Parts: sequence; C-alpha cells; structure tokens
Amino acid sequence: MIPLPIINKSNNPLPSYQTIQSAGVDLCAFIEEKVILKPNERKLVGTGLYIALPSGFEAQIRPRSGLAFTYGVTIINSPGTIDADYRGEIKIALINHSNQNFVIQNGDRIAQMVVTKYEQISFILVDTLDETERGEGGYGHTGI
Repeated sequence: MIPLPIINKSNNPLPSYQTIQSAGVDLCAFIEEKVILKPNERKLVGTGLYIALPSGFEAQIRPRSGLAFTYGVTIINSPGTIDADYRGEIKIALINHSNQNFVIQNGDRIAQMVVTKYEQISFILVDTLDETERGEGGYGHTGI
C-alpha cells in the first residue's frame, strides 16, 4: 500500500476500503445541515477531506452505484479528477436525475474515490497515423 497524507476536517471517519479487494473508498458528505437535491438539480457537496497525492497519481471521483441506480443521483463530471498538485477540499459535484427530491445528511456516503497511476505524454505532430483494422470506425460501428 502507498501511504497518502490526508487532513480530515470533518466529523466522519477516514475513508477506508469496505472489502479486501475494493478498488475505491467511499467519501462522505460533510455538511452542517441536510442538503435537498431537487430533480435535475446540481450541487457541490464538501467532504472535509484534503489529500496530497504523490506525483504520477490521480484520484478519480466516481458515482456510488447504489445511489445512481436506486435514486438517480450521480456525479455530474464522472469521473472527476483530482490532480497530484491540488490541495483544496475534495468536493463532489452531484446531480439528481430522478423526479423526486433526494436528501443528503452529514456522513452519507455520496461518492467513491479510486487512486490510480498515470503517465504524462508529449504530443508529436504528424501528417498521418498508422493503419489499424478498426480505422476510423466510431460510435456503433460494430453493431448492437
């Protein structure tokens, strides 16, 4: 495991893996009073967490499948990316795709975070690209 420096200004426990093979940790809302997310409404919800990712890593903020399927509540910019040089509070951009209000209380699990390695690349301007079997086949080119 890679150690990750974290500041927790919330009254919620630190994020933790729920099972031995979990890829992500749940993030909880840190709010003073309940938030009502109306149908088709977007809100930014704080977590009270601040992290210092090592260089070459990012944190991806993803929806919780239960919230998305059961309640229609998801992350509007999924996955959201936290860069290694960001030191602000982790906030979750939620949207309610249902036709009913969704209530968020302090401590509710509202998102999950997966930390991953990445490589930076350098762009090389060329006139043509190598040929592949797929070529320029895009959306739906292989059928249903």
